[in-house]
Amino acid sequence: MNLPNKLTLMRILMVPAAAIIYLAVPADWAPVVPSIGLGGRDLIVFAIFAIASFTDFLDGNIARSRNLITSFGKFADPIADKLLVNTLLILLAWSHQASVAAVLLMTARDLIVDGLRMSAAKSGEVVSAGWWGKVKTVLQMFAIALLLLHNWPFALIGLPVAQILLWAACAASLYSGWIYFEKLKKYVLETM
Repeated sequence: MNLPNKLTLMRILMVPAAAIIYLAVPADWAPVVPSIGLGGRDLIVFAIFAIASFTDFLDGNIARSRNLITSFGKFADPIADKLLVNTLLILLAWSHQASVAAVLLMTARDLIVDGLRMSAAKSGEVVSAGWWGKVKTVLQMFAIALLLLHNWPFALIGLPVAQILLWAACAASLYSGWIYFEKLKKYVLETM
């Protein structure tokens, strides 16, 4: 197994670790910035998320630069990304740190796009991530990071940057989903 695939597997394994810590450790454990509710649990999960996000950046760059792109990597990398992002978004919505509506819209978009990609794959077309899909992912990752940090340092000056990024990610998610639908609807609608 090459290094990029090992990094992808490591990212997948970090998802249940982050979820277990988030669910098992009280939110107010080891207060760090009590005025905004930031505690040790969220800092630990933030650290896991930051490392996992960095492995996403790293595995893609290593695979492309060293020509180590594999079928496993093409399959597992997007799954690892969605597991990481969607798990944390659901946990943040569960703890009322993220809008349930935004999380549901982004999760539904992911399911629809995955279905479209599967339909296209059955017809022999492999669809890679588009530019707007990458924008969505970057916005989601920054939004999750700030949500885990309780919008620190922006909360200290009353600026809701985490929520702004979350809704920007939702808008980019829906827009990129529409682009995928327009591009791939022929594979779904051809059998109607």
